[in-house]
Amino acid sequence: MAYIINDDCISCGACAGECPVDAISEGDGKYVIDADTCVECGACAGVCPVSAPVAE
Repeated sequence: MAYIINDDCISCGACAGECPVDAISEGDGKYVIDADTCVECGACAGVCPVSAPVAE
């Protein structure tokens, strides 16, 4: 299942820089993950300081 970014996101952008397939972009008030592009690698979750990316 693709990852999603929950409301704990502080918009730091750390996750976007780690995504190997560029599935993460800045959304309205938080970053968002394109589920169709996400390869479920978990790299985003590993660098997030607030654990906002979670497996859906």
